[in-house]
Amino acid sequence: MNYKLSTEWSEKLKDRFDIEYKRNLFSWLEEEYKTKSIFPPKEKIFNALNFANPNDVKVVIIGQDPYHTFGQADGLAFSCHNGTPQPSLRNIFKEINDDLGLTMSTSTDLTPWAKQGVMLLNTSLTVVEHMPASHSNKLWHTFTTEIVKILNELNQPIVFILWGNHAKSFLPKLNNPNHLVLQSAHPSPFSAYNGFFGCKHFSKCNDFLIKHNVTPINWQI
Repeated sequence: MNYKLSTEWSEKLKDRFDIEYKRNLFSWLEEEYKTKSIFPPKEKIFNALNFANPNDVKVVIIGQDPYHTFGQADGLAFSCHNGTPQPSLRNIFKEINDDLGLTMSTSTDLTPWAKQGVMLLNTSLTVVEHMPASHSNKLWHTFTTEIVKILNELNQPIVFILWGNHAKSFLPKLNNPNHLVLQSAHPSPFSAYNGFFGCKHFSKCNDFLIKHNVTPINWQI
């Protein structure tokens, strides 16, 4: 298996898991990729981590699991590889427009955010084709919980953005006063009008970063 994980994150994670957990995770993944159609491609599983070393992370947006249709998942939460905007991403762009007055392009690739230190972290880093939440299991949840805990322990100011109840389940892990935690409903069409629209998380995020002498995020896509 061609797993790619940066040296910096490998170092941060090396003592977080025992040998049995690592063996179980990677043997399970290997079998899943052999026998099923799994997204994203295996070399992109850790994209959310690889774009920003731990000390470069400014913002963490937590999603649930990758897109489960061919050609879409790219290892970044809410990002869409093939340029077909999913409903949640359309609503995210709408809120950015309402909040910051930015007219978003037709691109759905959120790599420009990731390159600025925005970690787009799904709770489950893989999924079976056409089976949403199919890999929402204890193995991945254990892994991504450790990622959140590591980030919480860092002292640089970080904005954690939690949309929906699934993301809010990480709230108990976020107790570092150096950070800002923003919460709202999920941007899904089923819940966006229950508090996501009008949350102004993008301007609030940048206001916090500027206040702490950190370069704000250019949310323009």
